[in-house]
Amino acid sequence: MKLASELHKRSTGKSFYILDEPTTGLHTEDIARLLKVLARFVDDGNTVLVIEHNLDVIKTADHIIDLGPEGGVGGGTIIATGTPEEVATNEASYTGQYLKGKLHHE
Repeated sequence: MKLASELHKRSTGKSFYILDEPTTGLHTEDIARLLKVLARFVDDGNTVLVIEHNLDVIKTADHIIDLGPEGGVGGGTIIATGTPEEVATNEASYTGQYLKGKLHHE
């Protein structure tokens, strides 16, 4: 709901949005709409940080920080960082391994 209210505000180009798994429960068409909105936020000069597992969202990022190698106590280490294409070349990154397939099917 907070995101919906932000959509109606005039952009200052100085906002920092943090979204934690915003695609949870959304239909693929709604995810596509959300990505357009987030792109507009960035185009307006705002910063958007997204914590996400959905590869369709991850592949649209300007920059990825992949933490791991596992979850919980087995995680918290930066495994890969860079553009989606750069992360996809990192063999140590589970995200990169799956992302590689997503990027090549475009």
